[in-house]
Amino acid sequence: MSGSDTLPVSFILPDLVSHCPFPLRLNRHCYDAARASEKWLLGGANLSPARAAKFMGLKAGELTAACYPDAEPFQLRVCDDFMNYLFNLDDWLDEFGQLTDTYGMANCCIAAMGDPFNFQTDKRAGLMTKSFFSRFVRTAGPGCTERFIQNMDLFFQSVISQTRDRAQGVIPDLESYIIARRDNSGCKPCFQLTEFAAGIDLPEEVLQHPIIQSLEEATNDLVTWSNDLFSFNVEQSRRDTFNMISVIMHEKGLGLQEAANFIGDLCKKTIDRFETDKRRVPSWGPDLDWQVAIYIDGLQNWIVGSLHWSFDSQRYFGKLGQEIKQHREVKLLPKTPRLYVA
Repeated sequence: MSGSDTLPVSFILPDLVSHCPFPLRLNRHCYDAARASEKWLLGGANLSPARAAKFMGLKAGELTAACYPDAEPFQLRVCDDFMNYLFNLDDWLDEFGQLTDTYGMANCCIAAMGDPFNFQTDKRAGLMTKSFFSRFVRTAGPGCTERFIQNMDLFFQSVISQTRDRAQGVIPDLESYIIARRDNSGCKPCFQLTEFAAGIDLPEEVLQHPIIQSLEEATNDLVTWSNDLFSFNVEQSRRDTFNMISVIMHEKGLGLQEAANFIGDLCKKTIDRFETDKRRVPSWGPDLDWQVAIYIDGLQNWIVGSLHWSFDSQRYFGKLGQEIKQHREVKLLPKTPRLYVA
């Protein structure tokens, strides 16, 4: 059962906001940084009027302010620019019909990160990469910088695989989907922004510890799986099946509401897992423990910040986000017409 053409008229979102115990904080520099970053993106991306209007409803700056509530203005602005860039990059990549286009953008952006000052390009994505990353490297530590580039490369490689599957009409199994989604969600480089925003550069011995990796994975999964719940309506309307709901309906033969409930239970378990792991974090001594605490707090901010922002943004629910946050009923959009070629 694919569920692609047999959906009900609506479904109820799991109540993840009430299950999340973490405090929501907002950076006091939110408004100035967010508005300046929006101007930066619009100036660099050359969006059509319709796309520009849609972009202004994204409110990525508000997400950034919740995920990095203690960042100073310079660091917050770089984080804002990356967040706007990442969402726009995701939209561009979704629109590509050819793998060669995806490869080209990936190679250009990674090369720009490798040498943001001297790399030459006339591509919009490359120029925007040079812009934010040349500012990122001014204060980011060497380990943080290397991890950021590595995780952006994983992001692009996963998107390339997703593009290939989409072109072939492949719906992955759940296990394969979860593994791929951890890379193409874009969460991993956002975790390096936590280090960048706080002016820390954690050693590999800390980041490779099983508890820290479990905390990162739980955060990534919660943000990603909940995003699949929130974005499903828009994605089903354009017949995109690369979504955890579609994967579960296809693999387990569940209806839409059953699949949403299944994912909701998984999301709640990841929040519980995060809380349990927090109590099991070892000590690396006073010089590192305060940095580790900042990093874990940053992961926690991503969990609570992304949940609330998903209803503040117009990306998933238009202007109905706050209403849907209360009653949680999502009425499905009509599907776009299929294109037939004679």
